[in-house]
Amino acid sequence: MPVWRLIVSAAGKCPPLDPEGYLVNLSDWSTEVAELLATQDQRQLTAAHHEVIQQLRDFYQQYELSPAMRPLVKHLHQQLGAEKASSIYLMQLFGESPAKTAARYAGLPKPDNCL
Repeated sequence: MPVWRLIVSAAGKCPPLDPEGYLVNLSDWSTEVAELLATQDQRQLTAAHHEVIQQLRDFYQQYELSPAMRPLVKHLHQQLGAEKASSIYLMQLFGESPAKTAARYAGLPKPDNCL
């Protein structure tokens, strides 16, 4: 398991992270924090990433939970269409565990059904 380093930006430090790299306080999230977390993973966020991240945040606001892969894909299909609602598309954006990684970048808790 990776050890999460304290990330420093030009504006200051990244908010506190739990041992798995998720924000301790969900209210600390900002797009800058998402960018910092992605940079730590050696990933640069694009408009496509931010579109999915915003959908995750909307889902969380509505249901008060971070979706695992199947509910995430279903939600994206309803909101963004079939071309952006597939496991392959999400893996291309976020890597091997897209629901977990995207939730982390979105400042949300780890999805319950993700290992």
